[in-house]
Amino acid sequence: MTGTTRSTKELAHANLPQITPGSVTVSVATESDRADWDAYVEHNSAAAGYHEWAWRAVFERAFGHECRYLVARRGSVVGVLPLVEIRSALFGRTLTSLPFVNFGGVLAETDEVARALVDEAGRLAKSSGCKHVELRHIGRRFDDLPCRQHKVTMRLPLQTGMWDRIDRKARNQVRKAEKSGLTVTRGGAELLGDFYTVFARNMRDLGTPVYTRRLFDEVARVFPERARVIVVKLKDAPVAAGFTYRTRNLVEIPWASSIRDFNALCPNHLLYWHAIETAVAEGVEVFDFGRSTPGEGTFKFKEQWGAEPVPLHWEYWLAAGDTLPDQSPKNPKYRLMIATWKRLPLWLANAAGPGIVRQIP
Repeated sequence: MTGTTRSTKELAHANLPQITPGSVTVSVATESDRADWDAYVEHNSAAAGYHEWAWRAVFERAFGHECRYLVARRGSVVGVLPLVEIRSALFGRTLTSLPFVNFGGVLAETDEVARALVDEAGRLAKSSGCKHVELRHIGRRFDDLPCRQHKVTMRLPLQTGMWDRIDRKARNQVRKAEKSGLTVTRGGAELLGDFYTVFARNMRDLGTPVYTRRLFDEVARVFPERARVIVVKLKDAPVAAGFTYRTRNLVEIPWASSIRDFNALCPNHLLYWHAIETAVAEGVEVFDFGRSTPGEGTFKFKEQWGAEPVPLHWEYWLAAGDTLPDQSPKNPKYRLMIATWKRLPLWLANAAGPGIVRQIP
């Protein structure tokens, strides 16, 4: 694993299985557990694609963070909890399941197993000096844990004839984009340069540090058949782009951007319609537009396609004296930093952004 060197105390804790009531054994998983881990995730209908073992390499290689994957066994695997430790100069040490993506958290056969996993995560956090454990669940999993419900994911059931089912205004804007001479290309890693050009520009314009390009390179490398890139161009210039990721019968678009100078041409509508149309053609059942804050602009944009909000529940184990984290751009203490970031030259924002954002899960 990559990351900074662990102390003798941490290594000892990681290598000794923790025995919990009911003969459930929880331990830190190693490469030898990979096949059993993935077999369990594959057959668990509640699993997100991010629960798969392969994402561990993405987090380690793209961000340099140390992964602590917990596996529960009662003979065979009965639960898993992938965790990533972030050692941040900004926010201190934390464990997150999972950072930089929309979903994660506990997968378990029973409430007893789920509790054993989160209890062990708490012990691991304490021994590592972490302030909290963040569990990014879709549904509520632990009623006794503090919970934030500030985000939703927007999902659209797919079927044939989607063009006639979407809002008339959205159809008109797709037509406008087509008449404006915009073109769409879909592919893989060969389009990442155009994607990142648009994504980095948009992040700067929003006042948000941009992810390292290596994140997208790694996802495309690890999931070449499931990760696809869509680029909308005006002549030869990319003006909108999205990155899709498929898990079973669901396709999500966790990263998408457009250059606001071209908003009048509606490139975002062409981008999303192409993604939806392609998903239908490939037999996908659900299209996930990604995470949004209810009532804000991106929420309303996704709503016009017929997408319905699914509340997300971020649950927390907190160290003594810690409070629920609030790293939202809406937090007043970040307003000055956001305003300043928007004014940075693009080259500087692109150079400085990855080192900052890797510390913000």
